[in-house]
Amino acid sequence: MNVPTIWTIFIVNFLALALIWAYVMRSYPKFEAAPFWTASAFFAALGAAIAMVRFVSDSLFALIGGGAVLVFATCLAAMGIKRFYDQPVTWRGTALITGLTLAGLTLFSVGYDSMAMRISIYSVGSTLPLALTLKLLLHEQDGRKNPGARLAGIVAILIIAIYAFRAAGFLFHLGGDFSAVRSNPVQSVLMVALTFLSMALNFGFLLMAIDRLRNEVADLALLDDLTGVANRRHLLQRLTEECARSERSSEPFALLVIDLDGFKGINDTHGHAAGDACLQHFTLMAQTRLRPGDMLARTGGDEFCVVLPASTLREGAMIARRILDVCREDAAQCVGADIPVSVSIGVAQWTREMGAFPDRLIAAADHALYGAKKDGRNCHAVHDPAPPPPAPDYETILERALQEQALRKSA
Repeated sequence: MNVPTIWTIFIVNFLALALIWAYVMRSYPKFEAAPFWTASAFFAALGAAIAMVRFVSDSLFALIGGGAVLVFATCLAAMGIKRFYDQPVTWRGTALITGLTLAGLTLFSVGYDSMAMRISIYSVGSTLPLALTLKLLLHEQDGRKNPGARLAGIVAILIIAIYAFRAAGFLFHLGGDFSAVRSNPVQSVLMVALTFLSMALNFGFLLMAIDRLRNEVADLALLDDLTGVANRRHLLQRLTEECARSERSSEPFALLVIDLDGFKGINDTHGHAAGDACLQHFTLMAQTRLRPGDMLARTGGDEFCVVLPASTLREGAMIARRILDVCREDAAQCVGADIPVSVSIGVAQWTREMGAFPDRLIAAADHALYGAKKDGRNCHAVHDPAPPPPAPDYETILERALQEQALRKSA
C-alpha cells in the first residue's frame, strides 16, 4: 500500500469520526469534551488533506501547514480529555505547542533544510499533548476505573512509541527514508499503525463518553427531580448498606424522618408551585446543617429522611435540633407573602435487633415522628425502645416457693 492511499484512508477515517462526534455533541450539549473531540477529528482530516498537496506540488506550505494543523488537532484531543475530567483548559498551552511546532518546521524548511529536525519537532509536537494527559487516562477517578480511558491511555502510549521510533529511526538511519511523503515498507507500516491507533484512540474516547453518560443516567434514577437530593430508591440502597455494615462492625447509625407541618394547607392555600418552592427551600436549609457523609433524601410528598452514618441516638437528636433551629430562624424572618416552613422530626438508631432490615429502622423513626406530631409539631422526638424485662431472680423465686410450701404445711 503506497503512502498517498494511506493518507486518503486517514482523511476519510477522521471525517467519519468528526461526523460521529458532531452527532454526540448535538445530542448531548452538556458533554463538554465532545466539541473538542469533534474539532480534533475535523482538523486532523484538514491537516492530512493539506499535507497531501505535497504529492502534487513541491510546496512548503503543505509541509509546514499540514504538520502544524495535525499538531493542533492533537492538542484539541488533549483538551477534550481534560474537560472530560472537569480539568480547566486554556488555549495558551495549545497555542504555544502549535506555534513552536509551526516555527520549528518553518525554520528547518526555509531557513535551514533539515528533515531530521523537522521529524523530531513534529514528533514532539504530536506526542507532548498526549503525554501530558496520560495521568488522567491511566489513574482511577473517584475510586473507579473507566475501561475507555484505560484503552485510550494504552493507545496514546503506543502512538508516542511509534513517533519516538520514527524519529530515532531517521536519526540513526534505521529503515531507510522516514519522510511522510515517500513510500518504503517501514514507513508504510508506521503510517498504517498510526491510522489504526488514531481510530482506536477515538474509540476509547467514545467508550469514555458512553460510560459517563450511562453513569449520569444511573445517577438521575437515584435523584429526586424537584429537590436534587436522593430519592426513595437511593435511600433504601444506602440504608441496606449501612445496616449490613453495622451488623458486621456493631457500630450504630441513626436515621431522621422529617415531615413538613401543614404542607397540605400550603398547597391548598398558595398552590402547588408555592409548595414545591417550600420543599426546595427546606432542602437548602437542611443541607446547611448536615455533616459531610450525611445523606438527605426525599421519600415522597413532603417527607424527607436523613441517614447519619456512625451516629448514636444522641448525635441524631443533635442534628434534628440543628435542622429545627434553622427552620425556626428562617420562619422568624418571613415577611409579607413569605411562607414559613415548620417541620417535625423523628429520630431512631439502628440496633442489632433490627438486623439487615431497613424497614424496621424506618418504622422506628416513623413511630418517633408520630410522637413529635402528638407533642404539638415543630419539634423532634426520639425512638426509645422498651427496655427488655429484667432477668429473673432465681434466689427470690426459690425463697418464695419455700415460704409457700411452709405455709401449706402449717395449714
